[in-house]
Amino acid sequence: MRARCWRATSSPAACDPNSRQRCRRSRRESPRFESVKEERPLLLHDESPLAVEAREKSFILGTYARTSFHPRSGRGARLVDADGHIYWDLLGGIAVNVLGHQHPRLVKTLKDGSKELLHVSNLFYHPAQGILGERLVRASGLLRAFFCNSGTEANEAALKFARLANPGKSEIVALEESFHGRTLGSLSLTGHAAYRTPFEPLVPGAKFVAPNDIAALEAAVNEKTNAIFLEPVLGEGGIVPLTDEYLAAARRLADRTGAILIFDEIQCGLGRTGTLFAYQHSGIVPDIVTLAKPLGGGLPLGAVLTGEAIEGVVKPGHHGTTFGGNPLACRLGNAVLDEIEQSALLARVREIGDWFGAELRALQSRTPAIVEVRGLGMMWGIELDRPAKEIAAQLLAKGFVIGTARDNVLRLLPPYITPKKAFVEFVAAFEEVLSGCRVVELSIAGQPDNPTTRQLAGQGAISK
Repeated sequence: MRARCWRATSSPAACDPNSRQRCRRSRRESPRFESVKEERPLLLHDESPLAVEAREKSFILGTYARTSFHPRSGRGARLVDADGHIYWDLLGGIAVNVLGHQHPRLVKTLKDGSKELLHVSNLFYHPAQGILGERLVRASGLLRAFFCNSGTEANEAALKFARLANPGKSEIVALEESFHGRTLGSLSLTGHAAYRTPFEPLVPGAKFVAPNDIAALEAAVNEKTNAIFLEPVLGEGGIVPLTDEYLAAARRLADRTGAILIFDEIQCGLGRTGTLFAYQHSGIVPDIVTLAKPLGGGLPLGAVLTGEAIEGVVKPGHHGTTFGGNPLACRLGNAVLDEIEQSALLARVREIGDWFGAELRALQSRTPAIVEVRGLGMMWGIELDRPAKEIAAQLLAKGFVIGTARDNVLRLLPPYITPKKAFVEFVAAFEEVLSGCRVVELSIAGQPDNPTTRQLAGQGAISK
């Protein structure tokens, strides 16, 4: 962008680079020439961790509070950082990398797919989308599929389909501490006020009730309710499984009032809990289910599966997407399902999950810092009596990549192929970290107030 000349006598023609009459003045000739662009060092060819962080600070919007961790490669359930240190990946890209890193089936699918069409648009046909749709529909007990690019897009589509099925009704019942996405419609249903408040006013009509409180759900759902929107296992809310009784109550209320029952399985679906869909544990079938995270094998791919309540109401032009259901992402989706089926990964998730849950609860029985253990399969939340981020940082230093949920919950969403050895080592390291905190607490207990004790208390090393 050219800075504006300060002299009023300059004509537009004089400053036009294509004009013969050129302005001869330069920045040196006038201290009043205003520069509008700040010079910043060029870092394009430097991929060192310091340069990567500096470049993002200069050029990337600060929507993420990133951890200073630089994974550069990986294989299986292992990650390797820029300095060559090796870690167990127990977060899986936040439930995305269910087959780990560089899985041979995914690598082959990518190579083969790169030789074919990457994109054709949804104006035309390609085989991979229909094949993936048929597989998901048959496995879910629903009727049709719509493909998009992400979880929040899937939830936005589900909201639109529910509006089409229930014209004139606009109230949505969702859960406190739920998470459904960052776009305005999905955000309106997200039960965490800190996410919603900066963007209000949002889409009106959302009501929030406590998870597993059947009486509160019954009080909230009425004849004006358009849809009941639930995560069978809350993810961002701290890994909170909904009970079978609660899901059955939601189905009963939806049937009675005509509300559309929507299950958001973006984080808990596609095998994460030991069944392909989390709702299959309960036997309750929704009207709509939304999927994403692991579906594309690491590439963006979301899906909406719809049942009888939506049949016939969605017409051409009601919804659409440029990239959703593209050939390569759908080929990867089919590869993910192939591997889950052919390697019996659902049985493995259940087996490892039962054993790991028992190990965590045994650790809880001997460690006061653990308040509660929640989850199933390869989806676990460990609630602590202290800030979780500090414990996660210590575990990262010991070679374990994990996540957090809310302030005091450690969140584990490992690849389905993670070996038992990784969980054994994690439990040992976790106990060591908590024991170290306990030693600090006991050594300082009863000591007079001083800067050291205040600093440790502020870091969460001292229970307050």
